Amino acid sequence: MGSDKPAGLFRRAFRGLAGDRDQQDAEVLQDYALDCGARSITGCRDREVVTLYGTLRTITFSPRGGVPALEGELYDGTGTVKLVWLGRRKIAGIHPGSELTASGRIGVVDGDRVMFNPRYELRPTAAHG
Repeated sequence: MGSDKPAGLFRRAFRGLAGDRDQQDAEVLQDYALDCGARSITGCRDREVVTLYGTLRTITFSPRGGVPALEGELYDGTGTVKLVWLGRRKIAGIHPGSELTASGRIGVVDGDRVMFNPRYELRPTAAHG
């Protein structure tokens, strides 16, 4: 993986003038995911155990069947997955903009990718540009 890092830095440094900001941010997230050994969300199959890396776009409290549930949308530059922590109303450090790795079994519920009660590790927010 060490040889991928200079290529990613080079690509980001010289593409910046021509590309749009969202595309640049997506590429940065993808590079960080590779650096920490995470999979791309779009490359995951249903029921596969994976580790993902990305930025939380949204956090909502949505009870499920009378049980508290904290839900977050994780974006990795390729797609999104809904992270659901059952029995939780809030988690310290989990808020929109947080960067983290999440590990668990990915599934599909009502057409959306979902990971229930993932193990997670908060990451320092990277300077994306």
